[in-house]
Amino acid sequence: MSQSESALFQPVQLGELSLPNRVIMAPLTRTRAINHQPNALMAEYYAQRASTGLLITECTMVSEGTSSFGNDPGVYSAEQVEGWKLTTEAVHKAGGRIFMQIWHAGRAAHPLLNDHKDAVSSSAIAIQGETHTPEGKQPYTVPRELTQAEIQEIVKDFRRGAENAKAAGFDGIEIHAANGYLIDQFLRDGSNKRQDEYGGSVENRSRFLKQILDEVTSVFGSGRVGVRLSPLNSFNDMRDSDPVALTKYLASMLNEYDLAYLHLMRADFFDQQHADVVSVARSAYQGHLMVNMGYTPDEANQVLQAEKADSVAFGTLLLANPDFVERIQAGAGFNEPNPETFYTDGAEGYTDYPFMN
Repeated sequence: MSQSESALFQPVQLGELSLPNRVIMAPLTRTRAINHQPNALMAEYYAQRASTGLLITECTMVSEGTSSFGNDPGVYSAEQVEGWKLTTEAVHKAGGRIFMQIWHAGRAAHPLLNDHKDAVSSSAIAIQGETHTPEGKQPYTVPRELTQAEIQEIVKDFRRGAENAKAAGFDGIEIHAANGYLIDQFLRDGSNKRQDEYGGSVENRSRFLKQILDEVTSVFGSGRVGVRLSPLNSFNDMRDSDPVALTKYLASMLNEYDLAYLHLMRADFFDQQHADVVSVARSAYQGHLMVNMGYTPDEANQVLQAEKADSVAFGTLLLANPDFVERIQAGAGFNEPNPETFYTDGAEGYTDYPFMN
């Protein structure tokens, strides 16, 4: 079978969207949103990659003062909505489809990046290690444990983020409940030591995500909402005592919503925890399963042919190859990603990766 006939290039239904292929652009932080404002350079970057079945934006702040990277974009102001319209219009003009990933960093936000505003989390437990700040590398701070009233305010922020994403012309949203950011800090018992209705049992730890889902699906409709999970990933000092049980519970819970998709990261960046969470999710989840983390096009094709997933998200390969879909179809080689420019500013290493001749 030729590359162009592979499972990657079969159309698929994703909630309310019909995708022409099963190649997804994973959310990738790129720090080009100076002062958290989406701009024309970002619009060019996403539009270059519009031949993928679905683009998912970098993580986008729903609450002001929750930056984890410095120049990460927001979606909490009217000015940001107008800035994001540049991206959605450019992507749609190029024939693409795009979801916004909405996000709160929680304890991964450093006060030095946020006008000295305290970081917050499910519990007052700091991330072990250091992060980049305007004053150089600094230890993460101990976050303040959120009150129940504050939790409800953040749920409202997610709703407002969904409303603003819709106003900006996005086709849908992905809730970032992975990689050790705020929702994940509630989900996993290594970071959540609460004694109230948001802590303890897996049902309680999932309450925050469930409340966010109730709000954002009422804005976009369930068929235009996805959720990203990373039950194994230890990034941001994360761990759960039973990631398999957590995966099974969350996959079953998400069935209640008839979502566009569940986006599952299959492994741990730091190789500390191991389990076949993809099979667990496939068994428990009745909707579209998107998988991510280190897949090659050949492996992705095998996974799709075996019906172990419905689509595959690619990160650094798509970052460095705006015509990634066409390169796979042509059996061509790939540009090498340059990690030195992943988190800089400007066009270098962002919109200047070459297309095939």
